[in-house]
Amino acid sequence: MNRNALEISGLQAGYGKVQVLWDVNLTVGEGEFVTVIGANGAGKTTTLRTVSSLIRPRAGHVRLFGKEIAGHDAGEIVRLGLGHVPEGRQLFPLMSVAENLELGASPREDAWKVREQTRQSMFELFPRLAERQAQIAGTLSGGEQQMLAVARALMALPKVLLVDEPSLGLSPKLTQTVFHALRDVNRLNGVSVLLVEQNVRQSLLLADRAYVLEDGRTVQEGTGRDLLADPRVQQAYLAL
Repeated sequence: MNRNALEISGLQAGYGKVQVLWDVNLTVGEGEFVTVIGANGAGKTTTLRTVSSLIRPRAGHVRLFGKEIAGHDAGEIVRLGLGHVPEGRQLFPLMSVAENLELGASPREDAWKVREQTRQSMFELFPRLAERQAQIAGTLSGGEQQMLAVARALMALPKVLLVDEPSLGLSPKLTQTVFHALRDVNRLNGVSVLLVEQNVRQSLLLADRAYVLEDGRTVQEGTGRDLLADPRVQQAYLAL
């Protein structure tokens, strides 16, 4: 049985005096695709930001392949094999596509050495980026920027990839392009994926397993298909 790539237990975190996470518990196995769903304000983005040390945890544990990383330096966590595609993409808008990709490889020495091969792999994954590699990132369409954000994170050769709301602001067609790329990265490259996504139906169809967050707590888990068929999930997140 595969070991866990990522383990989160009893995680608490917040902003200033406001506590957002009270008791988040989840695991992502090696090569597994896991989705987190929940209402706005449930703590999904805060969970990812805490795992990647953009926010310091107040309590709990985060383990990457068994190594405690809670509260560690964010750069160190990238070097240990964790990638993060943040909400809002957060590209370097005045730099070119190629320059953004190159910066993605810079935190890890091993990734830097093979950056040319990895960049070609990214162009195969997202052919549109190959056509626009000299273009300034801030002038790309929303869909192209999201592709670039995913590709930039993958340039560091992560073993675990956190992805936050990749479909936000995208057309259904471009959403499918990004989702298919994440599926391929997971299935073909063996990268473990933890996805936070507003498109509940599509993300549960992609997921091996999924968790429901409510008010900063993990309240439900199961396979993606089981949660998709669950009446409580349907009523809360899929009702028209």
